[in-house]
Amino acid sequence: MKVLDLYILKKFLGTFFFSIALIISISIVFDFSENVDEFIEKSAPTEAIIFDYYLNFIPYFANLFSPLFIFISVIFFTSKMAENTEIVSILASGISFRRMLVPYLIGAVLIGSLSLYLNNFLIPKSNVKMLEFRYRYIKNQFRNKDKNIHLQLTKNTFAYVGSYATATNVGVKFSLEKFNEKGDLTYKLISDFVRWDTTKQMWSIQNYYEREIDGRNETIKRGIQKDTSINMAVSDFTRRSTDVEMLDYFQLEEEREKLLFKGSKDVINLDIEKHKRIAFPFATIILTFIGVAIASRKVRGGIGLHLGLGLALSFTFIMFMKITQTFATNGGLDPMIAMWIPNIVYGVLAIILVQKAPK
Repeated sequence: MKVLDLYILKKFLGTFFFSIALIISISIVFDFSENVDEFIEKSAPTEAIIFDYYLNFIPYFANLFSPLFIFISVIFFTSKMAENTEIVSILASGISFRRMLVPYLIGAVLIGSLSLYLNNFLIPKSNVKMLEFRYRYIKNQFRNKDKNIHLQLTKNTFAYVGSYATATNVGVKFSLEKFNEKGDLTYKLISDFVRWDTTKQMWSIQNYYEREIDGRNETIKRGIQKDTSINMAVSDFTRRSTDVEMLDYFQLEEEREKLLFKGSKDVINLDIEKHKRIAFPFATIILTFIGVAIASRKVRGGIGLHLGLGLALSFTFIMFMKITQTFATNGGLDPMIAMWIPNIVYGVLAIILVQKAPK
């Protein structure tokens, strides 16, 4: 690599990692001050606070802030180069603006590749300990607020639960239906309650009504209580939305297939997480080009004006991504389209700004 490439790449990576280290340090201080009462009240061990929580806190939040701070870093050091007339000197020496973008691209690809790896493999593993710590010592007990829950247990078996209380592992208004290959109903069970028996590791059905249908013959049974094995797990009702953050890429695909088979509405959350993990790292390259195009022009406002404009653009990007994510969750928008729309829109903006940048 040429001296100029190394010079820009060093400034790029140095500024980025320094700014990330700074914001992570500040985040840890604020997080500790906010949760210290919970740590004391719930007697969280010091070793668990340091190694299970904050050690795993660092890669998660570093990756979370990376698109924002790669943008700020690029604007900061490029604006400083423009203010010192370094950009003018580079262009005057015969190096084209597009050639000058090469070290920026290399830096963005390096950080984007690291982010892609962190998103799909390292962070999910570190999130296991961090989220388990949060659930135990910080967050309140999880409550399932879903109503009218439908599940497909096997190819021809379907279950319905009116509501489920996670504290007692009790489901209200439970029904189970089985169909034959022709689609005819062969079995139906209706009960007031279904409860998971932790001792027997079975479902206990309370006050039930049971029908077995064989052609024109029908058998009806009533009972107060019976234990049964059903292909239905407690985790089907106790899954938090943040649990997907503990799954690596392959586990995410495997879990998606399971939920898709069961007809769970949580499939949409897994699809969003899957596409977000891929789209997010690509945003680093787009935001890098936007940052260079904005900051390479020497203006009267200097670094302050560039940083202000850069922060405004970066926050609108994050807000845009949150809006499209909401549309995917609640509005029926395809998750892949929802996660890639911000990249496409800002990618077009990057192309326009690069074309209009000083040559």
